[in-house]
Amino acid sequence: MDLHARLTIRAIRARGLNLTLLRPVETASGVMRSTPLVLIDLVTEEGITGVSYVRCYTPTALGPLAQLVANLDSVLTGDAAVPAAVERKLQRHFRLLGPQGLTGIAMAGIDMALWDARAKACGVPLATLLGGEPKPVPAYASLRTMSPDGAAAEAEELIALGFGAIKVKIGRGDLAGDLATIRAVRRAIGDGVRLMVDYNQSLSPADAIDRVRVLDDEGLYWIEEPTLADDFDGHARIAAAAKTAIQLGENWWGPHDMAKSIAARASDHAMLDVMKLGGVTGWLRAAALAEAASLPASSHTFPEISAHLLCVTPTALYLEYLDHAGPVLTEPVRIEAGNVVTPDRPGNGLEWNEDVVQRFIA
Repeated sequence: MDLHARLTIRAIRARGLNLTLLRPVETASGVMRSTPLVLIDLVTEEGITGVSYVRCYTPTALGPLAQLVANLDSVLTGDAAVPAAVERKLQRHFRLLGPQGLTGIAMAGIDMALWDARAKACGVPLATLLGGEPKPVPAYASLRTMSPDGAAAEAEELIALGFGAIKVKIGRGDLAGDLATIRAVRRAIGDGVRLMVDYNQSLSPADAIDRVRVLDDEGLYWIEEPTLADDFDGHARIAAAAKTAIQLGENWWGPHDMAKSIAARASDHAMLDVMKLGGVTGWLRAAALAEAASLPASSHTFPEISAHLLCVTPTALYLEYLDHAGPVLTEPVRIEAGNVVTPDRPGNGLEWNEDVVQRFIA
């Protein structure tokens, strides 16, 4: 284990691919039938390659995002593969443009690949490099289906894998539609399994307050993103009116957004998205903020790397299991008794299945 290993960036490769989903993801905003991913390979002079992937949700942005990541090759080639130093350089590079949106996603992808390379150079799993150890991480299953019958059937499939918590998306119709889906899933999973719901930002604060007061009688564990993600004051009003916990965070653009949300008392929980927070470096700062504010911290997608990061998050609660990259990985996320098994091999555990990747290159 060489903690002083020095790595130099030789090249950065980005490949965009649009994976067709076998089971589309239904949301209040529409249906996602594919998952656009950019695979990142950060090659070092020493022969170690750090890998990561990022998502852009819509195929419209896939080409521009892949090109933006690839363009960073000329910015970073020859630099030391040190996450803190690279972060400072990229923050300066994009300061006038801004660190949100595609620029933030690109920077986070580079950061995740750098940390993977560092862990591989040290011969340890990412969790170990960060001061923890790989261990099973409690997970909740995020349903892809919104209709009452479809969501109930999917929930039954996932409960059979041992999950002790389920999340279902609602908000595509009226309150009666929300209740029909919630109650169908509850009948399927029983009272011993936690049930969460996600509105995906579909309500106004006033409508959200009216609905959460009714949902308070449904025994939900949390209600996620009832209104626009950056409306911290609106979420604070909703949280004050609700007895059920309000969950927010998957759309925080970095720890600064998170700090604003905490100051507004917008959420009772924290949902950490490693991509939008700024990679591993951003997550570690966010985890410290969650601990200081006593907020239970769960992850948003990216289950492979989130498993490592939750191992070192003081207020860790749940990992969200909603697999997007599994088809292009040699070893997809493994579930045992409702827990995600954190890989104990060097790095973050990602390795591309090149035969599959080549079939989906955009």
